Formats: sequence, C-alpha cells, structure tokens
Amino acid sequence: MSLGTHPSHGSCSGESGGMRAVARCGLLAAPPYSQDETGLFRPYLSAAHKATLATVALWMQQAGMSVRQDAAGNIIGRYEGIRPNAPALLIGSHLDSVRNAGSYDGPLGVMLGLECVAYFAACEERFPFALEVIGFGDEEGSRFPVSMLTSRAVAGLLPHAPQDMVDTQGVSLSQALEQFGLPLRNFVQAARPPQDIVAYLEAHIEQGPVLEAEGKAVGVVTGIAAQYRFLVRITGFAGHAGTMPMSMRQDALAAAAEAILIIEQTAQQGAQDLVATVGSLSVSPGAPNVVPGDVSFTLDVRAGTEAVRNAAVEQIRMALAALARRRAVTVDIVQQQDLASAPCDEALTQHLGDAVRQVTQEPARQLVSGAGHDAMVMAALAPMCMLFVRCEKGISHNPAEAVNSTDVETALQVMVRFIENYAGSFGTKTEQMAG
Repeated sequence: MSLGTHPSHGSCSGESGGMRAVARCGLLAAPPYSQDETGLFRPYLSAAHKATLATVALWMQQAGMSVRQDAAGNIIGRYEGIRPNAPALLIGSHLDSVRNAGSYDGPLGVMLGLECVAYFAACEERFPFALEVIGFGDEEGSRFPVSMLTSRAVAGLLPHAPQDMVDTQGVSLSQALEQFGLPLRNFVQAARPPQDIVAYLEAHIEQGPVLEAEGKAVGVVTGIAAQYRFLVRITGFAGHAGTMPMSMRQDALAAAAEAILIIEQTAQQGAQDLVATVGSLSVSPGAPNVVPGDVSFTLDVRAGTEAVRNAAVEQIRMALAALARRRAVTVDIVQQQDLASAPCDEALTQHLGDAVRQVTQEPARQLVSGAGHDAMVMAALAPMCMLFVRCEKGISHNPAEAVNSTDVETALQVMVRFIENYAGSFGTKTEQMAG
C-alpha cells in the first residue's frame, strides 16, 4: 500500500477519517453519553459510560473488528493479523472524563485507533500482528479514588480485586461492576499475558501549548513525567483576630502562604521539566474574625525523571521544616500517590518519528508529557509509544478543549504509516487479503 495513492487515510475511498474521528468525539460529548445535561461528565461504570461503550462497540464492528468487553469494563475491538490468534499491536486511550470536560481528552485516541483499523480493513490489508483498539474505563479517577484503574488491571498490576473502593456517593466498585454484569472477583482477569501484546500506541491531545506555539500538528512523546502527590497539613493555633498580637500568632494560613511561594520558587529555579502545583486548599476554622489554626493543601510535583522530582521534593521538605521552626507551627506531609516516570520505547519512538517525517516532511517535535496517561501503566505490559496532537491554546479538562480536523487527519496518517513501518520491522511483508 502506498499512502501517496490516496488523498486521505480514513478509508481507501478517500473519506476523511480524521474528520469522522472529530465528529464522533463531538457526538460523545452530549447525553446519553454524558451524565450531565449542561456539560460533559462520563464517570466509569455510569449509565453514560455504558451508552458510550455500546456505540463505540458498534463503530468497531463497522470498522471490521470483532468486539468484546473485558472483566474490568474496557471495550476491545480486534482486527486479526495474517495468522489467526497472532499477538496484537494495541492502540488505545480512555473513554471516561473529568467533570465539565472537553470532548477530546481520551476519546480522540480511541477514535483514531478505530480509524486506523477502518482504513486497513477497507484496503484489505493485514499484518504479522493483530490490531486491537481498547477504550479504557477509568483513567481520570473521577469516580473512584484511583486513576488508571482499568489499565492497571490490563497491565497485570492488580494482584487482587479492589475490595473496599467506594465513590463519593457510597457506591462500591463491586456494586457498580455488578450493574454492568461484571463480578468484582473477576476484575483481575482483565490482565493480558505479555506474549499477547507486541506494543502499545496511544494518541492524545497534547494538553499543553507547545505544538501550537511552534506550528506543529503532531509531536512524538519521549516519556511521561514522574509524579508525586501529597497532602500537606500546617497546624498553628486559632485565636481572636482582634486580640491576638501579631508577634504571638501561630497563623497556619500565613505559614501556608509562605509555603506555597517556596514551592513555586523551587519549581521555577529547577530543571525545565520540573513543575509543582498547589491545587486545593482548606482553611479552618474559616471565619473572618479568627486567626486560622489549621490549613491543608495538595501538592503535585512532576518531572521527566525521578531524580529531578525527588530532589525537588526533598528541597521542599527541608524548606517547610525550616518554616515550621521559624513560625512555631507543625508541618505534616503525607504522600498520596507515587507514579514513576515512563520512558517511551526507543525503537517504537524512532518508528513514530520516522512516520511523522514521512507524512509532514519535517523532523518530529519531541516532548515529555507532564500529564499522566494509560500509556505509563501499559509500559509494564509491553513497549509503548505516544503521539501528541495539537490542541487549541493547550486547553484541556475544559469545555473549551478544541482540535483541528486537519491536525487529526495528519495524526491518522502518521499512525497508519507507523503501523506499516512497524510491520516492516517484523521481517514479514504485509499481505493483501484475497479479494
């Protein structure tokens, strides 16, 4: 197959698969595919999630795939290889969303995988490996308090089913799964044997402004940043705002304000890929005439490597300990999440970069992903790589999230070319199906 033969790569007829992928993401942004009437919210194992899986399953079948749902609720379409039961190149992303979400964070990667298969099926071409497209269920952690839950299950990182997990409404994971006809005891059976998956590819909007600033439609991810998440609690002493002298105060909020500036300065003065964020703050007792006695805030620290991340966290710990002594408050830092960095596979990244150059006639822009993705979990199962697609102003997790269908078409062409290049590395020529 020569990509130059066709003006577009959504199908051999020339229909724009990129435009169709964008349109389908838009369709999935409204009821019944959203739990909310006025904005997109699709939590894992909700009625909106179930409706989405049914429609995506139909699209998979139309693209030429057999479809199944695994024990964790992921939807999987399979397009067989030259030989039946061949291991698969897995293409995927997530179908759940945060509250008040944009249309493309997650679903665009699933739609692009679907369009790749639709193209090859229309061209009657198969490979030394099968192609599988997977829509993960709970990457965002917007319902249950663990992100990337279902990709962890697929990667075999959950030795036991989560027994005590409940959402904010008190509904257990077991109860939610039961409504889908999925027993909790089978959850870990979603794990895939490593020999069944040759590689994992994920396409995703950048969720940042770099590609737009540089005029690039797509970029190649070299790795996903290491992440720490903490809950920081500063305890002082509450007192009357009118009678407590300034010199005698143990003001927890003033201490927190200084701590937040220290955190910001540490990140600003660190490596280029280091970021630190205080995203949520709670003040007690929270009255206008009381000196705050207790403040809690979240701390999120990310960097391309564990070494940079860890050094920054240690610097912050030491600075906050000195602040506590100086202000006569206590500072407790409790770790909530530790995600190791996930470097993309070098050989796959090279194939992806070659595909970008072949399609765009320009060298591939390489980026580190500061956001977490299912790909960082799937790296425990198989070699992985990621393609970023430009998004407007870098906006994500927001209804203003937007992409250009021309950029999405470029991403589709890159993925098609990547699959062909990767097939060539198997030393087996792709074959045309008998017409």
